[in-house]
Amino acid sequence: MERNNNYNRGGNDGGYRGGGRGNGGRGGGGRGGGGGGYHRGGRNGNYSQQYSNQQQEQYQESYGGGRGRGRGRESGGIGSGRGRGQQSQQAPANPRQNADRVPEVNAWSRVASGQPAVPQTQTLTQNRNDRQVEEVSSKLSTVSVTDHSKDDVTNAYLPIKRPDRGTLAMRSVKLLVNHFPVKFDPSNTILRYDIDIKHAVEQEASSSTRALKKSIPKSSLRQIQEKLCSEYPDRIPLLQTGYDGEKNIFSAVVLQAGAYSVQVGGRSYVCTIKFGNELNLSKLQDFLNEHLREIQQVNDITRNRNKVMAALKRLKVTVTHRRTKQRYTVFGLSEKLTKDISFVQEDLEGKKAPQVVMLTDYFREKWGKEIMHKGIPCLQLGTEKKPNLVPMEFCVLDEDRRFPKEQLGKEAARMLKNLSLLAPDVRRKEICGIVHEEFGTGTHGAEVIKNFEVGVGMNMTEVNGRVMEPPKLKLGGSNGKTNIVMVDKQKCHYNLLQGRTLVTGKSLERWALIDFSQRHRDWLDADSFIPKLMKRCTSLGVRMAEPLYVYNTNMRELSDVNMVRSLLKWLVEECRKFDNGRLQMIFCVMPERHDGYKSLKLVSETEIGVMTQCCLSQNANKANDQFLANLGLKINAKLEGCNVQLVDPFPHFNKDDRYMFIGADVNHPAAMNAESPSIAAVVASVDRGATRYVARVWPQEHRKEEIVNFGSVCLDLINTYATINKVKPNKIVVYRDGVSDDQFEMVLNKEMVDMKKAIYTEHYRPFVTFVVAQKRHTTRLFLNNENEIGNVPPGTVVDTNIVHTSNFDFYLCSHFGGIGTSKPTHYTVIWDEIGFSSNEIQRLTYDLCFVFARCTKPVSLVTPVYYADLLAYRGRMFQEEVKQMEDSGSAPPSSSFDRAFYNLDQNLKDSMFFI
Repeated sequence: MERNNNYNRGGNDGGYRGGGRGNGGRGGGGRGGGGGGYHRGGRNGNYSQQYSNQQQEQYQESYGGGRGRGRGRESGGIGSGRGRGQQSQQAPANPRQNADRVPEVNAWSRVASGQPAVPQTQTLTQNRNDRQVEEVSSKLSTVSVTDHSKDDVTNAYLPIKRPDRGTLAMRSVKLLVNHFPVKFDPSNTILRYDIDIKHAVEQEASSSTRALKKSIPKSSLRQIQEKLCSEYPDRIPLLQTGYDGEKNIFSAVVLQAGAYSVQVGGRSYVCTIKFGNELNLSKLQDFLNEHLREIQQVNDITRNRNKVMAALKRLKVTVTHRRTKQRYTVFGLSEKLTKDISFVQEDLEGKKAPQVVMLTDYFREKWGKEIMHKGIPCLQLGTEKKPNLVPMEFCVLDEDRRFPKEQLGKEAARMLKNLSLLAPDVRRKEICGIVHEEFGTGTHGAEVIKNFEVGVGMNMTEVNGRVMEPPKLKLGGSNGKTNIVMVDKQKCHYNLLQGRTLVTGKSLERWALIDFSQRHRDWLDADSFIPKLMKRCTSLGVRMAEPLYVYNTNMRELSDVNMVRSLLKWLVEECRKFDNGRLQMIFCVMPERHDGYKSLKLVSETEIGVMTQCCLSQNANKANDQFLANLGLKINAKLEGCNVQLVDPFPHFNKDDRYMFIGADVNHPAAMNAESPSIAAVVASVDRGATRYVARVWPQEHRKEEIVNFGSVCLDLINTYATINKVKPNKIVVYRDGVSDDQFEMVLNKEMVDMKKAIYTEHYRPFVTFVVAQKRHTTRLFLNNENEIGNVPPGTVVDTNIVHTSNFDFYLCSHFGGIGTSKPTHYTVIWDEIGFSSNEIQRLTYDLCFVFARCTKPVSLVTPVYYADLLAYRGRMFQEEVKQMEDSGSAPPSSSFDRAFYNLDQNLKDSMFFI
């Protein structure tokens, strides 16, 4: 497509002025005295590329220029320059240069016993806070914190108990939860046996057989267990035992211990069973009595047959239309579509003549299954001599062969998203259907639980939820006055129209734009996009000057990290010719998503020290108001501006409190990656409105969930807080993401202890609260009211019936679910020295969901944790790019474990670069 450019617009009325094409690219010029437009410019001949001279000449001849403010380029290369006259501005001072001079804060401290030494202006009520501080005092020495080992059960910290039930509500709502009640006889006993399954190897060959030392897949373990029950039904009855798929068998009858030999798939195994212990259900009843205070288009497969064949061939699958754990190998696809497949069915007893049967009829009559997708091929799970055709909808990839989501194409990702985003009423019916299939009358599961004298209810649990009122928000105004905003009651959304601006808008004086869309069908119309962006940002209170430079190129320059590094360094130097101040931001417009995005972020944030803001050219050309406003929100947050604030103070804190919110997360490599490091990320708020955060990210041991050096990082963040505010925080709330229930004690006895050892001094001991946020659970909330449809409303909280019997936990659905079924976040307060009530911690968590900088509605995860997730993901991008550098030889081996590669440039260290 030939692009029609008109660069001769303008004149005294301020249009864009430029020259015609010259030998070196697009012609030059400067900002006119009366008009002010900006000029296209390009890189000069000294720019070194990673290809031959001939390729470089072709590249220079094919791709044109850039833009700048002030003066054009004087000699050859790819285009000419344009820009505004040079202005010398002093770079802002390093905000952390006086960090080491911050005095110790004595106002917030604890005496040797651990009891708080409170300022005279503050009074503490004798509540749970005092009791917990007393508990702390029994564990802490005068100025040190004991690190409790896993075996030190006596002195180990344990999660705290729930202080009360929440009552805060704008209204109540009746809900159904996908928790199904279980009934049992307390007088019964379940027997637990250990089962050890190993390859059967002859004694003399066991030491030299390497192949048989491999671990047995879980899917094979279950097949072996079923074969064991079928061959020894009197000793190990299938319907009176339950297997957890690993090392435990639970039985309603006494089993005969010993070693049993079985053969599965041509291999021999030895199963050793020995008695473990008795599980008395009376103890479960005693526990409950003590603690319960309340009770898309699949037809694409046909069009892309070869690609589908290549992706599926040799993979292992299991089938769902009949009860079996056997694994099958995919050999290919059927030649015919499912609706056209027929076969000759023979009567095994010989009473009937063979007859031709349609595959669709066979599945309906034999298995009671109606094939939904008849217009696609079947999977060929057999050989040519012995074919076994099974419809794809009844095949499931084996659990150890998950397809990496990162390798999904755009269309495949969209289809997967549509399949997973089921409406609440559809998901509710499917869940109930699964339970009926598994435990309904006449099923295998029903027979098993009947033998254990256990009953499973077929209906979801009814529970009463509370809907908290959304907070009042504060925005700016075009007239300089503050706007108090009441969000929409249904979606809790607010808009940035009608003269509303951001609370504190920063100015973007020095920026440049790189257009990577040249010679692409989705090329950027920069002459339209740039003024629209500037106008919308200015209306939000973020004043944008014209770009210093606009450089036009293609995606080729993103293909190598060295090319990206050279490009960014060159652009920074070119911009310095027009303005001596430090370049604040580089806009990068791309026609499509590209792995070079990782190179761009790594180089700009760890080497160059300039933030980048990326977007797609398709969206930039549309330039709708919402898109431009979202860019404005990100730009202002990266420039340390404030987008929105709460009108009312956070609950429980008083005007004299100096509080900090910390978010922490660990990002682990993909399931099939056995060598890359895990990425630890910690963010901390540094202002009273909890809108500005500083961040630290680093690599650690592969798949290690405990955050290594958590204490030293928290100390660094506290010192940064003190540098900015001239005082240290006296109360710290840590929101920890990504840990399971059995890791709560690790967080308390490792991470919290490490934190206290690092930050405590004789005169500084802040109050600390730890809250765990969990999204990886299967709990879903559904409206139990025929008059209401859709998802539960934002602010819905549940802390009865389905929560822990004694732990301080609650479910909160803080966001509006427009598509799919909303997933609530499960929060558990595992340590609390501040002394929150249920109402206060629930209100605080919900309020924090409204100050997320990138959108104008509450998010599904409390903001400190959301930011930690974004930061950890950015660290993962750094790691993947460094790993590529290792593979290419441009970085030493194991560099991805070297923390130096993740250290940000000093100009960005305390910024929200990850937004």
